[in-house]
Amino acid sequence: MADFEPDKIEVAKVVDARGSACPGPLLEAKKAIGTVSVGQTIEVLSGDPSTKNDIPKWASKVGHEFLGAAQAEGYDRLFITRKK
Repeated sequence: MADFEPDKIEVAKVVDARGSACPGPLLEAKKAIGTVSVGQTIEVLSGDPSTKNDIPKWASKVGHEFLGAAQAEGYDRLFITRKK
């Protein structure tokens, strides 16, 4: 995943879930993915460390593509592309 460049990803929607604890960021991601078109990407901002595990598992389970995560100052940026 060395080619992962978060700043080059075209994001259709940003979900700021930095103030919520598990499972808040995951629930916000689930809501947001339904508001973008197939092929578009959402970015989830989360300060909860478990989100880095939860979102990739959820995306894989339901058929979306988890592009990767990047660390920002005090939070993580996670990218998911809607596939269906």
